[in-house]
Amino acid sequence: MAIDFEKMGGLVPAIIQDAHTKNVLMLGFMNEDAYRVTVETGRVTFFSRTKQRLWTKGETSGNFMRVVSIEKDCDEDTLLVRVLPSGPVCHRGTDTCFEGENLPGLEFLNVLQDYISQRHDEMPEGSYTTTLFQAGINAIAQKVGEEAVETVIEATNGTDGRLVYESADLLYHLIVLLTAKGRRIEDVVDALYRRHNKKKADYDKNC
Repeated sequence: MAIDFEKMGGLVPAIIQDAHTKNVLMLGFMNEDAYRVTVETGRVTFFSRTKQRLWTKGETSGNFMRVVSIEKDCDEDTLLVRVLPSGPVCHRGTDTCFEGENLPGLEFLNVLQDYISQRHDEMPEGSYTTTLFQAGINAIAQKVGEEAVETVIEATNGTDGRLVYESADLLYHLIVLLTAKGRRIEDVVDALYRRHNKKKADYDKNC
């Protein structure tokens, strides 16, 4: 990958993003050696401007960041590094260097979808998800119906905690059903997005 290290005197900024949560964790700088070591070891390595040496994130704390992917921007002078952190990223002990917690958002649905898709491809023994796929479309669809009924019951005559629990069951089994039919949860999100934009356009037009 061609990277323009000369524009900033041998360094490029590297934005570190959690591959699962999509949260920005920190910003560091890499020179050519730091980039090479990062690629070779799979652990994020920077060039320290204060110590004037390479340093691998986590070399003192043990909280390494495993590289998932590296992309460059359109000017080839900035890197986006997606990682899986093994612990707090900031030296102050916080999840990120921006004081925010590295909690999963809706992006976790993509992670769950990938996990269920992998189960569908590999069908490992002893997996509950595998047993669902083996039972077939009708059985999975019936399970979705059962979870929907349980969600309704908790909404009308239950607790908020149980409502969330049953909703999670419903969503999980829905993703299994979509996967069995060769679709993904992103297809549902895309349909909702298009529907929302159409209604918004109709609203704006009639205002």
